[in-house]
This record gives sequence, structure tokens and C-alpha cells, in this order.
Amino acid sequence: MLYIIPSPIGNLQDITLRALEVLKKVDLILAEDTRTSLKLLNHYQILKPLSPYHQHNEHKVVHHLTDQLLQGKTMALLTDAGTPGISDPAFLLVRECIKVGIKVECLPGATAFVPALVNSGLPINRFAFEGFLPIKKGRQTLLKKLSEEERAMIFYESPLRLVKTLEEFILFFGAERPCCVSRELTKIYEENKRGTLTEVAEYFKQKTVKGEIVIIVQGKN
Repeated sequence: MLYIIPSPIGNLQDITLRALEVLKKVDLILAEDTRTSLKLLNHYQILKPLSPYHQHNEHKVVHHLTDQLLQGKTMALLTDAGTPGISDPAFLLVRECIKVGIKVECLPGATAFVPALVNSGLPINRFAFEGFLPIKKGRQTLLKKLSEEERAMIFYESPLRLVKTLEEFILFFGAERPCCVSRELTKIYEENKRGTLTEVAEYFKQKTVKGEIVIIVQGKN
């Protein structure tokens, strides 16, 4: 059995009771960053073997892990924050488990874009999740395509690239397009800045940005 376990995106209390129960009973915990996962596990006094599983080694270890699962081991997959597979490693292992007949169970839990989407104040009856945009190749082509998107759009971004990305959105989506930038979700300094793309870009130009970023942009009317 492979369990996919969503981890808190900030506040450690945002893990479910069921997730803690599963983490206590599995044979091995796969962690995107063992140091980050240890903070969570130590907080809840969970002592289990940890093994790294991330984008740099997933191709190398996927068959070794499925072999162990076929031999009867139970594993839980944790990423640094949020639900594995949502802009984080999980797909390769899940696909291989399904291929060889290993049961996969994904628990419900934290995902950064959901609270950002809901508290944006924008129409969200339909939305498109884009995650991280390509840094170079294909970026301009994708933005041009998304300029016609009528659904609310969800993007993840790093603090260092936030202003540049907002300026690109102004160029492709229009200066007056409504948006919301959420950062440090569930933490003490959580911030949700709403306004036009121009207003929000100007706001973040004036400050040092920290934390994980979710950008919600209203679709084309």
C-alpha cells in the first residue's frame, strides 16, 4: 500500500488526524526533503524511517520502491508542503504502483491554492490550475494562450520572481485585470493582496517579499 499524505502548508496543526494515524503505522516515509518532514514528524513524536523522494532522484528509485511495496511494505509519501503531485513529485511513483497492481490511497488535506482561490474574492465557479510557469522555454507562448482563458487562473511563484511575473501578466492580460496574491498562507504573517495587476505589482515593488506565493488572476470577460 502507498499512502499519499498532504502536509501542512504552514501551520503544523493543519494536518488531519487520519494522516497522523497513517504516518504512525507505515513502514517507511518518503520525503521530498527529509529535514522539512522531520520537523513535522518530531512535532507529533512520530519515529519512522525516512527516505528521500524528490524530482532529482524519482526516476532512479521508483522501481526499487515498487519492488519493496510488492514485497509487502507500506509507505507514505510526503512533500514539503501541500498535497504530493500538485507541483510536487508523486506522479511517477503513483503511475508505477497502479501499473504493477499496488493499491494507492490519497488522503484529503492541505493544498495551497484552495484557500488562496476561495479568499481571493474573484469568481471561482470555474478555474484553471497552471502551477509554476516555465521559466524560459515556452513561457511567452503559454502566456499568450492564457490571455484568452475565461476561467480564473492559479499560479505558483517564488518571491524573487513575483514582481517580474506580475509585470508579464500586465503585458499579456491587461493592466486592469483583477488578481489576488497570497503568501505565507496559514502562518502568522499571512497576506492576501487584492486589486488590479498594476496595483498589486506596484505594492510588491515597495517591499521585500518572503514566503510561498499563490497568484489568482481573473479570467477574461
